[in-house]
Amino acid sequence: MAQQLLRNPDIEPTNDIILDGLGASSDVYAHFLERLKEYDVSLMDWRFYNDGKAWLSKGEYKWTTARGTNKVKPLFWLSIWEGFFKVSFNFSIKVQDELISLPISQEAKNIIKSADVKGKTMRFIPVILDVDDSTLLDDFLVLMQFRKEKV
Repeated sequence: MAQQLLRNPDIEPTNDIILDGLGASSDVYAHFLERLKEYDVSLMDWRFYNDGKAWLSKGEYKWTTARGTNKVKPLFWLSIWEGFFKVSFNFSIKVQDELISLPISQEAKNIIKSADVKGKTMRFIPVILDVDDSTLLDDFLVLMQFRKEKV
């Protein structure tokens, strides 16, 4: 079973710690960070969350409106696991069919189809990708762009 890393609240994640934990997937992670820049998406500083007992980061899209107001839209959550990283999205159940029609792998479509619906009033589906190769990285970018533009 996969083990989540970055679980010690006293040890702040550094790039070296993250790359060491990712092992062979560290190249995919480096490519992931480069691709985020192309989409004007930034990662927030790593923060320890007591509810999940782990350090997480959040991908955010920041922009300034025509009136000069700074806006921030959270897009996904990032966690580091032994040999891979996870990106987690929350999408309204209303866009599930649109998600499935996106140009993504069958594996990603199966994840979306089988996602358990959460929430009582605001119903949503968590879409969680375990990224350890470029195929799921491509799927992640398509889902991130959809979240950035549509949701």
